[in-house]
Amino acid sequence: MYGHIRYHGINIAFESFGDESTEVIILVAGLGSQMISWSDSFCQNVVSRGYRVIRFDHRDVGCSSHFHDSPVPNMGEVNKAMLANRQPDVPYTLDDMAGDLIGLMDALSITAAHFVGRSMGGMITQIIAAHHPERVLSLSIIMSSSGNPSLPQTTSDVMALMTQPAPNPFLNEPEYINHRLRQAERLAGKVYPFDAERCRSQFKEELRRCFNPEGFARHMAALVVSGDRRALLARIAAPTLVIHGTDDPLFVPSHGEDVAINIPGAEFMLIDGMGHDIPNQLNILVTDAIVQIAQCRHQNSA
Repeated sequence: MYGHIRYHGINIAFESFGDESTEVIILVAGLGSQMISWSDSFCQNVVSRGYRVIRFDHRDVGCSSHFHDSPVPNMGEVNKAMLANRQPDVPYTLDDMAGDLIGLMDALSITAAHFVGRSMGGMITQIIAAHHPERVLSLSIIMSSSGNPSLPQTTSDVMALMTQPAPNPFLNEPEYINHRLRQAERLAGKVYPFDAERCRSQFKEELRRCFNPEGFARHMAALVVSGDRRALLARIAAPTLVIHGTDDPLFVPSHGEDVAINIPGAEFMLIDGMGHDIPNQLNILVTDAIVQIAQCRHQNSA
C-alpha cells in the first residue's frame, strides 16, 4: 500500500508491506536518501519473517514535501557556529524529522514499532528512542554514529566525493548516473562485488520520483547541528542492536562501537567487509539480526 499523510503542514509519502495485523518494523533511510534505498527485496525479506514493514520518504526528498522556500544552508557557516558552541540557524533539525516519523505513526494508528535506521536514519531513531520510549519496541542502528566529536572524521577524499555537486540530470542523465555510481562504489567497500546494475536501477527510479539536491544540503545541516548525542543514548531503554561494517569509509567502525557503548545493554555486530551499504549478499544476515533483536522484546516481557 502506497500513500501520503499530512503532519503539521508537511506531506510524508510512505509504503506499507505485509499484514497490517502484525507488529510493525519501520525502515528509516539515510541522508538525502529516498525510501527505495530500502530495496523491495529487503522489505519482503522482513515481511517473510512475520512483520509489517513501512518505509517512507523523509521531508525534502522523494515524494514527501520539499522545502523550496527554505534557504540552502552555508555549511561553512554552520560548522563555524558549531565550533564556537553557537546554535546555527538551519531550516529544520533531526528532531523535526523524528517528529515527522511520530506523526506518520499517529496517522497510521501505530502505537509502537520496531525501528531500523541506517546512517542518518539511525541518528533519527536514536532521538525517537530517547524521547519517545513508549513508541519503540526495539531498535536496530546500522552504519551510524553517536556524534561524539572525538571519533575519527570522514577522510577528506571521501567527503569531497560525497559533497561534490552532481551534474544536472536533465541536461546529461548518463553523467549524473555515473556520478552517483562513483559515490556508491566508493562507499560500498571492496569485499563484496559492487552491484552497479542494482544501483543504476535505483538511481534512475529515484530520478523519476524526484530530483531535489537542495534537500540533501538541508539534511546535511540537520545532521551537523545534531551534535553529540551520547547523553540521549544513555536514556534508551529498548532492546538495541548496532550493526556496522569493517570497511565503512564514511563512519569507521569506532562510530558504531561508540553508539553501542553508550546505549545500556546494546549489542554490537561488526560485519566483515561491509561498507556504508547493505549488499544483496548480506540481506538475509542483516534481516535475521533485526528479527532477533525484535524478538528480544517478547523475551524481556515474558
